[in-house]
This record gives sequence, C-alpha cells and structure tokens, in this order.
Amino acid sequence: MKETVLTQLAALKGASASALKARWRELFDTEPPAYNRRFLESRLAYRIQELAYGGLSRDTLDRLKAMAGQYAGQEPAGRKARPILRPVAGTKLVREWDGVEHCVTVRRDDFEYLGRPYKSLSSIAREITGTKWNGWVFFGLKNSQGRK
Repeated sequence: MKETVLTQLAALKGASASALKARWRELFDTEPPAYNRRFLESRLAYRIQELAYGGLSRDTLDRLKAMAGQYAGQEPAGRKARPILRPVAGTKLVREWDGVEHCVTVRRDDFEYLGRPYKSLSSIAREITGTKWNGWVFFGLKNSQGRK
C-alpha cells in the first residue's frame, strides 16, 4: 500500500539529509542541489503533492509565462536593500571633523566626496577619520543605537 501524502510529508521532517537527497533523486530523477535542508524539505513537499494532486493548471502556467516575458531583460533588484531613509539625490551632508568641514553629495547610486565617487558613507567616514565608522552615524543620519 502506498503511503498517504500526509504521511510522506510528515516523514520529511524527521528524515536525515542523506534520506532527503535520496528522496530527491527518486522524485526528480536528478542530483539534489546544494541547498539547505529547509529548501530540500519544502521542494520535496511540493513535489509529493504535485504528483498526488496534479501540478499547476494550464491557465496558471500561461499566466506565469506571460509575466516572465513581461519582465524579461529587466535588471534584477539589488540584493542589498538601501536604507529606507536614504537622502534624496543632490542632498549635501556636512560634518565638521578636527576643525575641518567635510561636504558629501548624495547621488542616485553612490556618494561624492572631494570629487570622487564612494559606494558608502562608511568609506567616506573612514577616509576622513582614519578609523572605522558607521557612515550613517558619522553624518548624523541615525544615532549609534540605530534610530534616526
């Protein structure tokens, strides 16, 4: 007798990594990817249900293909999230350090200091002070506890 879908899904939680990989080979007929256990469990759970109850409908597949075509060629969003309160491009950040006034211009994708581009405010703060600083704290955009 074939195991029920629920029994198969429950067995995934207690299975060893090698058992999950063996199950992957059985269900997908390929080598398992080098992802973490959580990914393997969730993908195996989906596959078990897909085989038992059927996959996506034709309409859903067509809609996904249309969406993929719509977004093809677009640049993916950056992996690193920008701070929510990033100053608007053109903003001048001014900070006095050791009696010298330092001015940084916020640009769309970076910062300008002394005519040179910098990817982060922290690198500018390090340039000014010679020590490691959180640039957002150094320029007064947030306090050292992380609050604005």
